[in-house]
Amino acid sequence: MLLNENQKLEKKRFLLAIFFPMILSVFMVLVFVLEKGMGWDFHRAGIYPRHIGSIYGILTYGFIHAGIGHLLNNLLSFFILSTCVYFFYREIANPVMLSSYLLSGIILWIIGRDSWHIGASGWIYALASFLFFSGIFRKHIPLIAISLVVTFLYGSMVWHLFPWTVDDPVSWEGHFAGAVTGLILSVLFRKYGPQKPVKNWEDEEDDNEEDNDWQRENL
Repeated sequence: MLLNENQKLEKKRFLLAIFFPMILSVFMVLVFVLEKGMGWDFHRAGIYPRHIGSIYGILTYGFIHAGIGHLLNNLLSFFILSTCVYFFYREIANPVMLSSYLLSGIILWIIGRDSWHIGASGWIYALASFLFFSGIFRKHIPLIAISLVVTFLYGSMVWHLFPWTVDDPVSWEGHFAGAVTGLILSVLFRKYGPQKPVKNWEDEEDDNEEDNDWQRENL
């Protein structure tokens, strides 16, 4: 009976964790379908660094994608990583998601090359970086395990933090901005959300004394 209750609670927790990631993912798809279906071009809703006229792109760039391949590559990673944030860090998930999106966009607007930058990859790097460093900083084994899983699944992402060619078409600046953002947020939120359990030695001593008293009474 107790096992069934725990299973129900875990199922409910999982469904809540995928709720917002699912909504955001569907919204990305709808934006792409609307753009292509209407024959429009949304690239100017991206970020053009240091141009005041494109500063609004900080709010929209993550939902604009160049093509179906670009969209699909980002969707799966975004959904998995954002679900992990909501499942393991649910108390701080909303501020982390919002801050990771805005801060990575701001950093990109400051450091990016003169070109239009679009796509959710910067957001993805921010989430991956947050999950990795948060587990390390909190020194809590389950969260460290998540860090290792993120490293195993997305460790190759580190190679895209820097340019490979002079005119690299991939926005490595967006990736770099996201990774830095995740690190910053993992430091700022390190005392919030799940923490390593604190060992209460006094309670353990009291329990040991009670056990000893019970043993003496029954000798």
